[in-house]
Amino acid sequence: MTKRTRNTLWIVGAILLLLVGAFYLRTIAPPEAARLLPESDGILYVDLRPLRIATHIDQKPVQRDPSFQQFVDATGIVFERDLDEVAISLHRMTDPHGPNGPVAYSQVYVGKLDAHKLSTWLATQASSTESYADHTIYSIPSEGRTVRVAVLGYDTVAVTNTPTPEQIHSILDRYRSAALPFTGSSLLAAHYHDIPQLPLPPLAWGIGKIGLPLSEGSPGNPGAIHIFGLELPLHADSTFVASLRWTGSLNLHIEEQSSSPAEAAVTVNALNSLLVLAQGLTQASPESTATQQLKALLDRTKVELHHDHAEVTTVIPDSLVKEMMSSPDKR
Repeated sequence: MTKRTRNTLWIVGAILLLLVGAFYLRTIAPPEAARLLPESDGILYVDLRPLRIATHIDQKPVQRDPSFQQFVDATGIVFERDLDEVAISLHRMTDPHGPNGPVAYSQVYVGKLDAHKLSTWLATQASSTESYADHTIYSIPSEGRTVRVAVLGYDTVAVTNTPTPEQIHSILDRYRSAALPFTGSSLLAAHYHDIPQLPLPPLAWGIGKIGLPLSEGSPGNPGAIHIFGLELPLHADSTFVASLRWTGSLNLHIEEQSSSPAEAAVTVNALNSLLVLAQGLTQASPESTATQQLKALLDRTKVELHHDHAEVTTVIPDSLVKEMMSSPDKR
């Protein structure tokens, strides 16, 4: 083997190694839609493609609000058929009684769309436009807020309803460096590795202070989180890591990260007491489909302590999944 041949083999080997390394990094990196999101208090991500295959939701009739139907007719975008990924960041508002309420949103949508048709429709709705980073930002008035929309590419759209354009600017800035697999917000960098990716990535996940939309508060506890009218023994400032995955059934895993094992133990004991109370209430409730589904959900729910983490796991009943995925006219 000549020296020239050896050098060529070394170069080819190095290139292959770099390609394999780059591919590996991208497989463990957060989805691009999530990496585009600005700094925030919480992030939610949903991959709709597996759900569409499993439920055939795109083939079911849907009743739409007349104004939304006008959007569909003008753009040709049918969310049930065309939307593939949704990434949402949650931003705590200093004034919870303002136009945004306690939380504002920044969103990135990925799917099949006609960018020209969408841009044309946005131009008819916008009160003003702004040019930023070679993109047009459309500002659309909505219920006392300004919704800002930018078409990033042939398959990606960014939307924010935050009071200032800072967040939509951040998304556009990140879009220019999206090829780098580990770009993204500090929240994503700090907690994405806490989400289990094996054997398959989750259908949906959330990290950060994802209790924000549920933290209506009460006079005695303004940061309290409510679900179905029940006040949970959690605070909106708690950091959560949640994931939803399909293993023949839908499995939900929620982890609250506490500052100490003692604090986590308090949460676990409180949640277990609440679980027992809810199970007792369902036993005393009149029999109905909804009650049976709730009983099945509660019976499959476990609350456990793992060092300084409180973990809640449950299996969502198939009947409840089918009902959630059914078309509105069949409910």
